[in-house]
Amino acid sequence: MRLLRCSDPDEFRLTQDFGGDEAIPPYAILSHTWGADTEEVTFDDLTSGTGKGKLGYEKIRFCGEQAGQDGLQHFWIDTCCINQANKAELSQAINSMFCWYRNATRCYVYLSDVSTAKRKSSDGLPEFTWEPAFRVSRWFTRGWTLQELLAPSSVEFFSREGKRLGDKHSLRKQIHEITVIPKSALQGAPLSEFSVNKRLLWIKHRQTKLEEDKAYSLLGIFGVYVAPIYGEGTARAFKRLMDEIDKLEKCI
Repeated sequence: MRLLRCSDPDEFRLTQDFGGDEAIPPYAILSHTWGADTEEVTFDDLTSGTGKGKLGYEKIRFCGEQAGQDGLQHFWIDTCCINQANKAELSQAINSMFCWYRNATRCYVYLSDVSTAKRKSSDGLPEFTWEPAFRVSRWFTRGWTLQELLAPSSVEFFSREGKRLGDKHSLRKQIHEITVIPKSALQGAPLSEFSVNKRLLWIKHRQTKLEEDKAYSLLGIFGVYVAPIYGEGTARAFKRLMDEIDKLEKCI
């Protein structure tokens, strides 16, 4: 696992790749929805010193600044901290990501489609209208964000302006109504307390860019390991996932 660190104002560098028994420093982690491939800052962009002109750089800037405000020097973002050209590294990251989110000191959810800007109401007075947009945010429709909601103990939601909206405890009523995930799960109850079928329902209406990721994004939620094979298709990916879940259930 490699992290990002602010080296100069508005300048971010990747750390070494922490592995084995190396101590990983406290870090913040970002949860977000991906834009077009050309918009996101990649591992290659950071290593070559490019990418500042991309729309996705704003998310890096936001996460770095918020981490600094919370007293954290390091942070992690999936778009640019994983060398996706390295298949072994990508496989390890997919199977480790639940733990990386769980071990983060803070998780920031950046909602690019939720604004805290004021508008005039019918009576002419300014009003905040972020909650309706929050309830229909694209973030709640994506596959990978399910584990990003459940794994960390601290999950804070921010508007596209970087304004804090609340956390998964203060907003648990709204999140439960949006996702049907039980409030106890949102409050940190062990996921093993919920049946396999119930946990599968949590992702039923979520989508992933690559079809196999709908299965792979559930690995941490079920506590199993599956090597990703892109191109195998959804049915095969879910069959391998269910085989590993069955083995775990029989072992328990």
